Amino acid sequence: MVQLAQWQDAFEAVGVHVAAMTYDDREALATFHAAQGLRYPLLQDVDVKHVNAYGVLNRDYHPGDSGYGIPYPGVLYIGPDGVIRAKFAVPGYRQRPSFQAMLDAINDLQSAD
Repeated sequence: MVQLAQWQDAFEAVGVHVAAMTYDDREALATFHAAQGLRYPLLQDVDVKHVNAYGVLNRDYHPGDSGYGIPYPGVLYIGPDGVIRAKFAVPGYRQRPSFQAMLDAINDLQSAD
């Protein structure tokens, strides 16, 4: 999330508004948001509703496991119409999608419109 903050201006320059979502409780989100000085909103995904809907739930964890609700790390590009235009999510947590590759793909998608 901190790295995303470093790319926020580049995404906003092409018309993409940045937000992040986790299953952490609101107090933890507020504390992290303030401590990091983030300029974008942190959203809470209650009961992994959005992670399931977007198809990025890490299937290595099951209901009742302490890690249940963890998504694959990544980014969703949602168009102005509310439709998911691209998913940049990868299994595991050590490998993350490149922000430059995501920005390039979004530029390509926008050019195709």
